[in-house]
Amino acid sequence: MPRSQDDAPKVATSAGARTNTPKIRWDTSNLKSGYANFCNVTSTREEVVLNFGVNKAWERGAQEVEIELTDRLILSPFAAKRLAQLLGKLIDEYESRYGKMDLEAGAR
Repeated sequence: MPRSQDDAPKVATSAGARTNTPKIRWDTSNLKSGYANFCNVTSTREEVVLNFGVNKAWERGAQEVEIELTDRLILSPFAAKRLAQLLGKLIDEYESRYGKMDLEAGAR
């Protein structure tokens, strides 16, 4: 039987007050890791699709480049916006530590 909001688990805050915010437990038993040096994003009204892959072409100036797509994540627009905000914060922190990144072609 589904629980009502009143039955939701309570988590004590540092001040001792109780909130309705559940404690998050990360289950990594099925976690898989991969590598991507390429990402492409498309969307519809209902979903955002992220395609990840590997660009194995190391020759500069090639007329054609083949990308091996390895993973696809499909998100709701709300989840995509949260991801964009999290990535923005992460990049800001990275650049404050290591310097600005230049995304112009060929820049490293």
